[in-house]
Amino acid sequence: MRRVQCGGGGERGEATTELVLVTPVLLLLIAFVVQFALWYHASQVAEAAAQEGTRAARAYGGSAAAGRERAEHFLAETGPTIVVKPEVTATRDTSTARVEVRGHSPSVVPGLRWAVNARAESPTERLTGVPREFGISEGSTASNPSVGAR
Repeated sequence: MRRVQCGGGGERGEATTELVLVTPVLLLLIAFVVQFALWYHASQVAEAAAQEGTRAARAYGGSAAAGRERAEHFLAETGPTIVVKPEVTATRDTSTARVEVRGHSPSVVPGLRWAVNARAESPTERLTGVPREFGISEGSTASNPSVGAR
C-alpha cells in the first residue's frame, strides 16, 4: 500500500518549534515590563519620602535629623520592600533644607539592579518681624474712599 501525504508534509512540527523559540523571548519581555513598573513605583515612593523629609526639615524648629527620620519612617510605612536598601541623607542650613533618598528597585530579572535616586529641596521657614508702620487695625484711609463715607 502506498501512503498519500497531504500537502506540506515537510512542515510538520514547525509551529511547536516556533512556540518553543518565541515563548522565552515573550516571557523575558514581560519580565522587563514588570521590572520597569517596579522601578517606576520605587522612584515615586523615594520621591515622596524625600518630600516628606524635606517638609519636616524645613519647618520652623525642624532639623536635618528630623527630616531624615521622617523620610525613613515614610519608607518603612509605605512598604519596606519597595525601595531596597534605602539610604537617606538630610542637610539643613539657614536658607534651605534638602533630603536625598537612594536605593534600588526590587529585581524581577536576575542580575538586574536599577538605581533609585530622589532629592527634594525647599527653603526653610523663618519668622520675620512685622513692619511697624501700621498696626493691624490702623492704616491710611486716603487710598480707600469708602472708609471715610460711613
